[in-house]
Amino acid sequence: MKKKKRNNSTKDLGDLSRKIINILRKNGGKTYNYKQIASILGVDDPGSRNQITKKLAQLAAKKEIEQVERGKFKIEGRKNYYQGKLDMTTKGYGYVMVEEFADDVFIPQNDLNTAFHGDEVEIYIYNNRRKKKSEGEVTRVINRKRTEFVGILDLQKDFGFVRIDDAKMYTDFFVQKNKIQDAKDGDKVVVEMEDWPDKADSPFGKITKVLGTPGEHQTEIHGILAQYGLPHDFPTEVEEFANQIDTSIQESEIKKRRDMRDVLTFTIDPKDAKDFDDALSFQKLDNGQFEVGIHIADVSHYLKPGTILDEEAYERATSVYLVDRVVPMLPEILSNNACSLRPNEEKYTFSAVFKMDKNAKVVDQWFGRTVTYSDARFAYEEAQHIVETRGGDIPAGVSIKEDAYKANDHIVEAILELNAMAKKMRSRRMREGAISFDKVEVKFQLDEQNEPIGVFFKTSEDANKLIEEFMLLANRKVAEFIGKQDPKKTFVYRCHDEPDDSKLASLQTIVSKFGHKLNLKDKNSIASSLNSLLVDVQGTKEQNMVDTLTIRTMSKAYYGTENIGHYGLAFDYYTHFTSPIRRYPDVMVHRLLQRYLDNNPTANQDEYEEKCHHSSDMEGLATSAERDSIKYMQVKFMQDHQDEDYVGVISGVTDWGIFVEIIENKCEGMIRLRDLKDDHYEFDEENYAVVGRKTKKVYQLGDEVYVNVKNADLLKRHLDFNLLGLKEEVENK
Repeated sequence: MKKKKRNNSTKDLGDLSRKIINILRKNGGKTYNYKQIASILGVDDPGSRNQITKKLAQLAAKKEIEQVERGKFKIEGRKNYYQGKLDMTTKGYGYVMVEEFADDVFIPQNDLNTAFHGDEVEIYIYNNRRKKKSEGEVTRVINRKRTEFVGILDLQKDFGFVRIDDAKMYTDFFVQKNKIQDAKDGDKVVVEMEDWPDKADSPFGKITKVLGTPGEHQTEIHGILAQYGLPHDFPTEVEEFANQIDTSIQESEIKKRRDMRDVLTFTIDPKDAKDFDDALSFQKLDNGQFEVGIHIADVSHYLKPGTILDEEAYERATSVYLVDRVVPMLPEILSNNACSLRPNEEKYTFSAVFKMDKNAKVVDQWFGRTVTYSDARFAYEEAQHIVETRGGDIPAGVSIKEDAYKANDHIVEAILELNAMAKKMRSRRMREGAISFDKVEVKFQLDEQNEPIGVFFKTSEDANKLIEEFMLLANRKVAEFIGKQDPKKTFVYRCHDEPDDSKLASLQTIVSKFGHKLNLKDKNSIASSLNSLLVDVQGTKEQNMVDTLTIRTMSKAYYGTENIGHYGLAFDYYTHFTSPIRRYPDVMVHRLLQRYLDNNPTANQDEYEEKCHHSSDMEGLATSAERDSIKYMQVKFMQDHQDEDYVGVISGVTDWGIFVEIIENKCEGMIRLRDLKDDHYEFDEENYAVVGRKTKKVYQLGDEVYVNVKNADLLKRHLDFNLLGLKEEVENK
């Protein structure tokens, strides 16, 4: 901290309370009188000393400092210190979320003291106000969220600076010449933080990886992974370990399992899927009931605790799905071969087998390790064709084989019966308060160079919902089996809390502007009115915006050992059991389920809680990377369509700009208010609108407007639009 010059003027005493508290805090336990404080502050005129005396008395009266004896003051050792997570804004200041306070604590930029976005920090709170936000200072970085960052190298003669891509990063990194490696000026690189010396303007770092030339496809995709600390390739020793695993099917192992190879079994997956981690089996029973098996790849048979392969899978915790690739949790030998339930191959599986009546209710259940044989593989499109035509003739245009073909009659019957059961289960879930999110997914058609040549939307059809319902059934019943049997047994649950009241109230305000209503009276009425809203907006201009805003009202789902149920699905017990190839929590669930089937004692809760926390964190990073890769591809797509006019919907309004989402491709960009030259527009927060000061012209959330691209910035993954006017105005010109 720079020392103030001595100046005999009271104008140096701005925010005197804070300056006094800082002196006492940084010299904890020592007592000071007004003369000593005046000396440290560098003032000696009577007016300043008088102000200091008054302020000391006020702070003592408010119990912010302690008067030890007449005229002598100190601060208690750890009073007003708290811990929390720093949330940076793009404007250079931050907020810290502290458990003890309802509101976040404001941290000015000059009080960040080397803390970055996401860091766990200790802060000192200067004033805990009821009406205004409390303000504080970071006193210590407890735990860095990350130490590696992605940026562009600005190379000088004897050193370099790395400008970080992240808008929430407020500083660049200084890199000494001997730590620049082979990077060239303008390269996109990964820089690792090493130190931030006291008097240095920037932290010191070293370049650990050169990603390539900014704007090139491979550079940007690897940059997204590196930005979130996500791995790409497997270490050589992990690949070698995986390749040495015996993946053959052994008779001695089959004898330990329930043999279901003779039961009709098949998979339904996306047509471009390479890892098939779930299969369904189906047979009619003599009493008119059905036996349905949900068979999941037995990853835990190969993935043994304590091995380097298990450590790598745990660190990754999830597969990452970017627009042009999958970064798998497990090496290919397992993910695409040994564990993948490929057609006409015997596989080790972990199964949930249910006897079900004609109303799709479970009358008996069994869980355990099995060996299965997949009789056929279907893409969702093929299964959907069977559902719609009620027959097995798959035309060439739908077939994932080279030509048209006829599906096995028994499988066609099984798919139709399973579809009817799935519809009954789904209907029951909705009646019990589940919320139906059928959000449209944006997908890209890519050429051989991974350039986007088209955009299409993926929606959930009956075939998707068929698989979804039976996976939900397995996940729910596995969680119930452990949780109801003994709530004290350590288990991994997928938890989802009730929505936040204030977010629901905000949603109600927004949707009311489109003529929709919500009933927020109680838990069930909230769920049913949210479902009604999601149905009502289908096909409307505001659909995607309302879908997105409704999802944002929801709490974030997470993994935990304390079961609170799953609000969105309306289940009292829920877990993830069905995707161990791509999610580590499912591997943990398999291990715990087998442990309890073997009547072993409960597992260590603290150990599993830590693993749950890590898995939730990694899921969040993967989701952010996936979202950024979509945004990158949207910007890339729009670069080639800069001369076209589009109809979009105003999807957000702020005090600096209007966000617009193009209807035909879901690309979102911003119109900056300063670019609107016809008037000076002011933000109307209450009505989610901007209003022209002279013309009173209004642009409001949900309005349809014409836009074209002003700027497509691939490096910042950002689109700027020009506003051409409201849709009806442009079309009536």
